[in-house]
Amino acid sequence: MASRCSRTGEVWGEIAMNEEDFWNFISDLTELLSAMEEARLTELDAIRKLKEQIVKLVGVSEDQSKPRWSWDPSKIKWERAEGAKGLFERSEDMDNPEFKAMLQDLASHKGKLTRDGVFYWVYRNGSTVGRKPQNRGGFHE
Repeated sequence: MASRCSRTGEVWGEIAMNEEDFWNFISDLTELLSAMEEARLTELDAIRKLKEQIVKLVGVSEDQSKPRWSWDPSKIKWERAEGAKGLFERSEDMDNPEFKAMLQDLASHKGKLTRDGVFYWVYRNGSTVGRKPQNRGGFHE
C-alpha cells in the first residue's frame, strides 16, 4: 500500500520510513541545496552531498555493503503460504532476536514496510509477519 501525505494528499510509493522521517529528509535536503548554492560547491562536491541525502532516504549506510536496517530477514525462519493474492511467506519466529527487531521496525512504520523490494506486514495478532516481493509475480514454487 502506498503512503499518503497528510499535508498535501500526495501519494508516495512504498517507502521504508514514516511521514515524519520523510519531512525531516525534505527539510535536510532543502538546507543542503541552499548551503550548496551559497558555498558554490563544485559539481563533484554537490553530487557527493546530494548522494549522502539520498542514501539516508533509501535506507543504506555510507558503506553500500552494510544495510542500515537493524534486522536481517535471511536469519528469520519463513514458511511458504498461499493466500487470496498468491504465494507469500510468513514467520512467527518469536524466539529470534532478528524477528523481534523486525517487529519493532514494523511497529514504527504502522505495521507495514518495504525493504529491498520485499513488502512486510504484521498480522492483527501482532506476532505473525508476512512478506512477499513487491513485484506482482510474487514467490515462485
